[in-house]
Amino acid sequence: MAADNHSHDASGASHGSLKSYVLGFVYAVILTVVPFAMVMSGAFPRGVTIITMFVLAAVQVLVHLVYFLHMDRSSAQRWNVMVFAFSMLIIAIVVVGSLWVLHNMNANMMH
Repeated sequence: MAADNHSHDASGASHGSLKSYVLGFVYAVILTVVPFAMVMSGAFPRGVTIITMFVLAAVQVLVHLVYFLHMDRSSAQRWNVMVFAFSMLIIAIVVVGSLWVLHNMNANMMH
């Protein structure tokens, strides 16, 4: 079956085409340039700029996951998605817990 042109290697991992990599790169550049331009121009209120930056950063994470790490809803990627979700949960627990501890330390030590 040398004529098979599947996007999977022997381990079942999918690889993107040049078109998908270029499309992902273009999306990533746009999602970087827009907040940069907003900050550098100063034309928008600070709150709008910050919210836009966070939203576009989250979208950019999704672009990287889909176009470069090839995470999707397929059954072959289910474990990778679960590991990623678990990792995000652990990171969120560590960050929120650290901020909570630091806030309580600041509130109790400043009296």
